[in-house]
Amino acid sequence: MPLCLRQHIISMQQFTHIHLETVDSTNNFLRIYQPEEESHITLVTADYQTAGRGQRGNSWESEEGKNVVYSLLIHPTTVRPSQIFSISEIAALSVCQALNEFLPEDKLQASKGGFCVKWPNDIYYDDRKIAGILIETDLMGGHIANAIIGIGININQQQFVSDAPNPVSLYQILGHETSRQLVMDSMMKHFTHLYYQLESGEVTSLHTLFMQHLYRSEGFHPYTDEDSSFMARIVDVELSGHLILEDTESLQRRYAFKEVSFVIPPCK
Repeated sequence: MPLCLRQHIISMQQFTHIHLETVDSTNNFLRIYQPEEESHITLVTADYQTAGRGQRGNSWESEEGKNVVYSLLIHPTTVRPSQIFSISEIAALSVCQALNEFLPEDKLQASKGGFCVKWPNDIYYDDRKIAGILIETDLMGGHIANAIIGIGININQQQFVSDAPNPVSLYQILGHETSRQLVMDSMMKHFTHLYYQLESGEVTSLHTLFMQHLYRSEGFHPYTDEDSSFMARIVDVELSGHLILEDTESLQRRYAFKEVSFVIPPCK
């Protein structure tokens, strides 16, 4: 593996962990990864990604050794293709639940519950993005054979130099550094628990939990689509992943990913 300076594999009860010092993308690594023995969950972490990717083909800015970048390979054969959005839900929830463990009570209250999910799967603190998620799936014979979940979380980065809108790190929120290993341990604790719930068929209850962590879950806010800008409130996110908005004229609008944009004011 020419892109990897160091690799070690730690076999654990619930997942296999591969750590890389440097890689182009942890998602790319898993796409060509051929294990000697299949694992229910494979976690790949990296100190630095040279070509980390975000949604819509964007790059992910991450200072070397400061943040958490990782990918998960799962085989959710019990999840129907019509329920594919539930994979996105548990990935986002695992990040929210993990990060909330590091927030003191006053910041939980000030942010109305802490970290939340901006549809479909960005993680926000107030109006600022702390984590992004990229999911790639392979379908086979009417079921989901594999899903690769790539996640980047801003932990100890103090400044951002790209033109990405409103980034924030845990350091900027808390005012001090946080152990990246502790964040990973917490995230995997929550992810494995949520994943086994999903494998057990608890799709509806997981969706309810996702809705409870949704960004802009209350009130009217600005949005824009290919036709216009408008004010609307979130009515629902369907199990298919479609976002249902209701505008100020009581008209309901249904959107797939990339069909509507949140208008978010720039943070100072």
